[in-house]
Amino acid sequence: MAKTDSPGLAERVLGIAAHRVRDSRLKADVLAEAAESRFALGYTPRHLRQAYAAELACADGHLKAGRQNEAAASVAKALLLAFHRGPHLDSLSSPLATDPRAFTAPLRGSAAMRVLRAGPGREEAVAAPPADRPLRLLVAYSANKNFLAEVIARYEHHPGVELRVLDTAADPGLAPLAKGMGRMTGRRLGGQQAYGRQAEAALRPHLDWADVVFIDWCSAAAAFFTLVDPGTTRIVVRLHSYEALTHWPHLVDFSRVDDLVFVSEHLRDLSVSAVPGLGEKSAPRLHVIDNAVLTRRFVRPKTPDARFTLGLMGTSQIAKDPRWALEVLRLVRREDARYRLQLVGGPFNSAAPGVERYRRAYEAELAPLRESGAARQLGRSEDVPAAFTEIGVVLSSSVRESWSLSTVEGAASAAVPVVRDWPFFAGTPHGARTLFPESWVVSTPAEAAARVREVTATEESWLAAGRAASAHALATWDWERTGVHFDRLLLDRAPDICSPGHITIGKAAE
Repeated sequence: MAKTDSPGLAERVLGIAAHRVRDSRLKADVLAEAAESRFALGYTPRHLRQAYAAELACADGHLKAGRQNEAAASVAKALLLAFHRGPHLDSLSSPLATDPRAFTAPLRGSAAMRVLRAGPGREEAVAAPPADRPLRLLVAYSANKNFLAEVIARYEHHPGVELRVLDTAADPGLAPLAKGMGRMTGRRLGGQQAYGRQAEAALRPHLDWADVVFIDWCSAAAAFFTLVDPGTTRIVVRLHSYEALTHWPHLVDFSRVDDLVFVSEHLRDLSVSAVPGLGEKSAPRLHVIDNAVLTRRFVRPKTPDARFTLGLMGTSQIAKDPRWALEVLRLVRREDARYRLQLVGGPFNSAAPGVERYRRAYEAELAPLRESGAARQLGRSEDVPAAFTEIGVVLSSSVRESWSLSTVEGAASAAVPVVRDWPFFAGTPHGARTLFPESWVVSTPAEAAARVREVTATEESWLAAGRAASAHALATWDWERTGVHFDRLLLDRAPDICSPGHITIGKAAE
């Protein structure tokens, strides 16, 4: 269907037509075309849930008739519709975050998805940690090891650990197998026997060697590893943020995951509400453990003009919502033109229509501020601690964050945090207001501007607020503290991590 100047017209026409269609295949096709017409223009389809539910109905029909390959293809299509990045990752809001249980209700009602969730589990119990040799720890990931540097460094030199690191996207034997949601879905539904044998042969040497496998990101590597029985090896997976808004957690066999780690309570809450597999009896233990940060390396003297310099670290995603930060800057400059903004980060990482519209609006707002010297757009920084020496107030303007690394780093540097109450989680039991001190968090640009003016009113007030923020960051999030919780998680057979901020729920300790 050709694009139209009216973004909702094609969807409305096709949506009306779909309600009159009785054939399940035709109905799914019509609703999918309606959704795609909206995706193509960068909008969230009004009938997105109905569209992917219609495709799941086709999957259920195929499965009932014994057509596993066709069922798998329909499940894959449904999940790609449901978790299209446009409405969830390339937008300032998400129907999943707004009402996770309602949005994912079709996943709970689908017979095919119930088969996916009813994993076979493990055939043997997890073995006790070895008493006569170092524990063998395999750290696995798929392409992205951004949050692993400190974890890897800790266990490279640990006398009780023998460490191996595996990138499933780069390993020549695994890379061709560790991708393709269609094959993974088909295997989970009982088909793709040859692929299952290939996955078993490729992963068995790694699983036989390791006592514990720690898989970072609940995405492709986690889905791939859980295709095969882990034997007596314990499987630990960490979920950050991005994955909760994608199809990947729905392809992970959680009956083969012993421990699932979240970096924040609000991400745990969202995931438990949105991922039906985490509500099954076979679900893993759930932990909340902070990210690994060497906070002390950020303790450096500030430059003389840092007091009036606001900083936003990361501008490459629409979720960072830098336009919110620009509004804060405009508000504080109405009373004092000494305030300026440093924007540290690369260009937007998506050319999707919705992101492009946002980018154009952002560039139009930024241009006069940049020309006047009020704002500086810097590229990616290779020395973040050095960048923070010039920043006296660190902003978090995001609509969603899993943990906000830049806020923690900025606070450690004695930049005063001003954190937006991230809209994806505002009003829920956990979010920015429970992760950070209440005084750091604001709801509107006007509140943010008021906090900036208050803490920077005098040199003394700014220095005192910065010292307090740094002391809190070092005492709460330094790697010396967090590393102990990783030791308990990875080196114990059935960890029970229950200190404040590090919570375990789910399976009883074995």
